[in-house]
Amino acid sequence: MVVEALSGARVVVTGAGGGIGAALARRFAAEGARVAVNDLDADAARATAAEIDAAVVPGDASGVVPAARTALGGTIDVFCANAGVGTGGGPEADEDAWELAWDVNVMSHVRAARDLLPEWLERGSGRFVSTVSAAGLLTMIGAAPYSVTKHGALAFAEWLSLTYRHRGVRAHAVCPQGVRTAMLSTTGPAGDLVLAPTAIEPEDVADAVIEGIAAERFLILPHPEVAGYYAARAAEPERWLGGMNKLQRQYEQQLAAAEERPADAAGAERGGRA
Repeated sequence: MVVEALSGARVVVTGAGGGIGAALARRFAAEGARVAVNDLDADAARATAAEIDAAVVPGDASGVVPAARTALGGTIDVFCANAGVGTGGGPEADEDAWELAWDVNVMSHVRAARDLLPEWLERGSGRFVSTVSAAGLLTMIGAAPYSVTKHGALAFAEWLSLTYRHRGVRAHAVCPQGVRTAMLSTTGPAGDLVLAPTAIEPEDVADAVIEGIAAERFLILPHPEVAGYYAARAAEPERWLGGMNKLQRQYEQQLAAAEERPADAAGAERGGRA
């Protein structure tokens, strides 16, 4: 699919050193857009940019707009707030983990919008693409900071859409489940249980984003089945929570089994020596 509106558009993608961000950068470039690649890992950003002859604006996603605007010749048409962190744990997670999740998954979006909106509102056009995750619509077992802040990212994208769409600013929330990226490999048993069985490639997410932009859809679901889960969560919350608690119990059983295996192996080794 070729989206005419993206040809020549100036696009920023944060967290584009790999995974979904790199796939988005490649896909926008294939549409004829001028792309600026951002990542905290400068070498990874340069590698992605070299593939597609893009500009490079390494560094923290929270403050990338001024440098990206300069790199793209003075303006930005599409901003992809893709950088994110997958912080796990629950209330016991330390303050730094919660603060990092909040800063990257929510406040980097807020800061970017703060820098972008004056220009976009003045000219009457602009597009904010937020990589949220299905966890923002539903939740993710074993990862309270991630789930809570992804709900925040969704809420902010919704707020942008309802507040500014009549003034030409469009917002999109991209909500995939499992995607085969480095982040998925760090999710452990919870990811193996919930995400891995239906995981898709980053390129599938990028394709869904382009299709969603072409259709002017706020909610972009690379896993279409998420729409049904989201509807069930709203319509039958007790049933939905019961189903998620069942997954939680399976997750706890897997953790318990994993903790027992080393002891069993050690016991078998001792028996062999005896």
